[in-house]
Amino acid sequence: MTGLDATLQRLVGTEQARGKVHGLLLHVRSADGRLNFKGAAGAADAGIRFPIASVSKMFTAALIVQLCNEGALDLDQSVQSALPGVDLTGLHVVKGIDHGAKLTIRHLLFQTSGLADYYEGGVARDLIRSKDYTYRLTDVLDWAKALPPHTAPDSGRAHYSDTNFQLLGAVIEAVTGMSYGEAVQQRICTTLGLTRTALYDAARDGDGQTLPVWHKDKRLAIPGILSSMGPDGGIVSDTDDLMTFLRAFTEGRLFRPENMSALHRWRKMQFPLQYGGGLMRFRLPGWMTLWRHSPELIGHSGASGSFAYHAPEPDVFLVGTFNQTDAPKRPFSFMLRVLKAIEIHGGR
Repeated sequence: MTGLDATLQRLVGTEQARGKVHGLLLHVRSADGRLNFKGAAGAADAGIRFPIASVSKMFTAALIVQLCNEGALDLDQSVQSALPGVDLTGLHVVKGIDHGAKLTIRHLLFQTSGLADYYEGGVARDLIRSKDYTYRLTDVLDWAKALPPHTAPDSGRAHYSDTNFQLLGAVIEAVTGMSYGEAVQQRICTTLGLTRTALYDAARDGDGQTLPVWHKDKRLAIPGILSSMGPDGGIVSDTDDLMTFLRAFTEGRLFRPENMSALHRWRKMQFPLQYGGGLMRFRLPGWMTLWRHSPELIGHSGASGSFAYHAPEPDVFLVGTFNQTDAPKRPFSFMLRVLKAIEIHGGR
């Protein structure tokens, strides 16, 4: 083990011991391959699969961009035109104006629709209580209709909503004629050689085959919810597969490379996060770091503390999970400490 590897493993162990984290995973790789560290602490080993939560949105974004490249979709077409069998009437009413028919694929992908987040409307609460059930798109739309929307479309900011990506999943199914899981397998996993990545399946992923999700000291039993999240948060993977996917996405190997600049059209979201096309951007402003350099991170993270980010300036990729629904923000400070350690050791 190199000096840097030992330092990174100590960071993993310290972070896992610092709070209620039952299993922490980290995989760090530099673009040139000279750094390729895999670490684990607690009740987790480096090869186990885990729910990647909202990192799944990057898979959904990749599929949408592929279909646009093929001419099967256009980002500026209406969602209703892509889903003629789904009635969007009444889904998004702001000040008496129904915006449902005018929502576009772009609105959903860039989180600028203003749609209410069905997940925060009740599923998040039920999840941490282990109140389990399955649901479908019709349920998602009914729940979203019953909630107040964030804003009208194109408010100038991004408003995070899992409802957007449930709809994008339905669009993918309608255009490809495949289930969302089949599209992920055929269009992404087969292309990249991912053998440990798939939609959550209770029969396959239970009994210790996939890292269980925790909330504080409570192990959650939520196979129905995990299997229902699909395009907004229902994929499981391991750190090797997720690293391969993150690098392929970032390097433009899943769609035309020139599409990356279009996905990097950032809008302010929850400070200090910005949102692009199925991607988050994290960077601390100078006043928070006493004007010292702070790395930019581009990728996605999830409510379970899952993360998959690229730090462009050192050209380093970081993936892993805290696997705790009470720790969704902890990956950011942890990744910054990891990058600092790499900088101190000269990237090796």
